[in-house]
Amino acid sequence: MSLETFASSRAFTLGVELELQIVNRHDYDLTPGATDLLRVMERRKLAADVKPEITSSMIETSTGICERHHDVITQLTEVRDALVDAAGQLNVRLCGGGTHAFQDWSQRRIVDTPRYHQVSQLYGYLSKQFTVFGQHVHIGCPSPDEGLWLLHALSRFMPHVIALSASSPYIQGSDTGYESSRLNTVSAFPLSGRAPFLLTWDEFKVFFGKMERTGVVESMKDFYWDIRPKPEFGTIEVRVMDTPLTVEKAAAIAVYLQCVARWLLTEKPFQPQEDDYLAYSYNRFQACRFGLDGEVVDPQTAEHTPLRTLIAKTLQDVEMHAIELRAEKGLLLLRDQLTRDQPSDAGWLRATQQREQYLPEVVRQQCLRFEGVRTPAA
Repeated sequence: MSLETFASSRAFTLGVELELQIVNRHDYDLTPGATDLLRVMERRKLAADVKPEITSSMIETSTGICERHHDVITQLTEVRDALVDAAGQLNVRLCGGGTHAFQDWSQRRIVDTPRYHQVSQLYGYLSKQFTVFGQHVHIGCPSPDEGLWLLHALSRFMPHVIALSASSPYIQGSDTGYESSRLNTVSAFPLSGRAPFLLTWDEFKVFFGKMERTGVVESMKDFYWDIRPKPEFGTIEVRVMDTPLTVEKAAAIAVYLQCVARWLLTEKPFQPQEDDYLAYSYNRFQACRFGLDGEVVDPQTAEHTPLRTLIAKTLQDVEMHAIELRAEKGLLLLRDQLTRDQPSDAGWLRATQQREQYLPEVVRQQCLRFEGVRTPAA
């Protein structure tokens, strides 16, 4: 299979994907309900799509093409409400969060599709450990070369959205000490990490052809990069975020990326370069480990800056773009989080566990949050 032609898409349009947890109502462990949930959802006519993920205790929803924050939140709310109703018919529940707090990965079941069986045969136990839950955001690009430029320019902002979305402090019943532990699971895959520094589509086609000849990859789906081109959609896809606990937070993070992308491509405040990646892994670690309290380093100046400070500055930089894109409401939610008045999702999970001392109750309250019900620690 050769590399697809980069499709035409409207600049700065959005598509948002959320991977969701399916849990039972008894002890709030994961439960293999994807097939039944999809069967019930087949009767619904929605703008957003719902499909299976690699294990049967997960489900993924994806919006259609969105122009504005209003479109994203409308589609996510509509599909959320439909999924919650369908789950109720099946006596299961759904929630966000980048990991399930106490599930046993060895109990997971691989979904019965040729691709997922192929992935399972290749990666072994990692496939079941891949029962982690992320938010992906597609950003429309006017041309493939501009898409690659944007991909590398956006790399500086990956710690921002990792910290803003972080919601996976617990794995296998233990507090990992991380705000986002999910990305440690993704990093175990050999084709994860960052994309090669190529700024033209012609160069990228040569790279892909070499990789294809090795037999290691067949399509872009085989790359688990933090940001990857999606030529069939005419987008770049940002993949580092945990699934937030609410659709409101997911929509806010999506339009943050939209505003940053518009600012970068229209104003060109800097030119991406290979040296931008000197501190990439370190900065990514800081965001995963400490969330908004992490400090990242500028590889050009060697200056260390708190993520809260950098995100606040970026919100100022993109302010006019946010107004033109009508994204102010979404960005206000993120701005509030920077003040520490609102806990991060990881902070909310820890606060709930500290109060309840019972992880199944934490997951139950995660379900309430996803459903739109206000909870005590919110």
